[in-house]
Amino acid sequence: MRESYYKNLNFNLETINMKISILLIEDDRDMRELVAGHLEHSGFEVQKAEDGIKGQALALQYSPDLILLDLMLPNVDGLTLCQRLRRDERTSNIPILMITALGGLKDKVTGFNSGADDYITKPFDLEELQVRIKALLRRTNRAPLGSSNQQEILNYGPLTLVPERFEAIWFEAPVRLTHLEFELLHCLMQRHGQTVAPSLILKEVWGYEPDDDIETIRVHVRHLRTKLEPDPRKPRFIKTVYGAGYCLELPTGDKINEIQPLIKQAREAISLKNNTDERVTV
Repeated sequence: MRESYYKNLNFNLETINMKISILLIEDDRDMRELVAGHLEHSGFEVQKAEDGIKGQALALQYSPDLILLDLMLPNVDGLTLCQRLRRDERTSNIPILMITALGGLKDKVTGFNSGADDYITKPFDLEELQVRIKALLRRTNRAPLGSSNQQEILNYGPLTLVPERFEAIWFEAPVRLTHLEFELLHCLMQRHGQTVAPSLILKEVWGYEPDDDIETIRVHVRHLRTKLEPDPRKPRFIKTVYGAGYCLELPTGDKINEIQPLIKQAREAISLKNNTDERVTV
């Protein structure tokens, strides 16, 4: 089933009329040359770096369309580099696909929490890697899911989604979301009040069908909750339906007025924390 899915992926570099640039940061020379050769043969332009310091420099110099980032790197490790790239406005929106031999659940969660968009474990099939790359490129270079009706502005209660700008307005204030967070929220909002199965979320948001990769969704749902919920530990809006999936239920009418003070308090707490963290960093 997965083979037929890969064959049916409709993505052709020729339709873009330009070469997609990929930055490959990998310390293993054999792996670096193997992956780079395959991608170049497939029509990508590839820049290569063997450590984190050079990788960061090339990311700033070339502004690639996508970064393939190994986790275990000399000088600056992959997690630290991923966090740096996400904090820098010049590289914050570049999709990052982590490639690593560490395939444990905690390793995946750590990778996603550092800012990675996707995660593939060594050894991997080169064709699957290419599928992941193409899915990431589709998500970050066009409005969610690609069809015209999905570019329309969505509104329900206190939440408005603007696909053209990947923008969310929550209780009259903009909320900064990553592309993946936006598409996940878009997927749930299109089915407001319904339970959405993980398999549908993975196919629609991530663009492929990995086997039992539910933790990928959990991490991004957790990130969304920290940005939308008054108390992420006790979610009111993005609910887990155990054994079935996730359901978005937004307030309407008088309930909006009841919840608005809680949202304001949560924002003030986050702002205070961010300001404190900045002072500590300085």
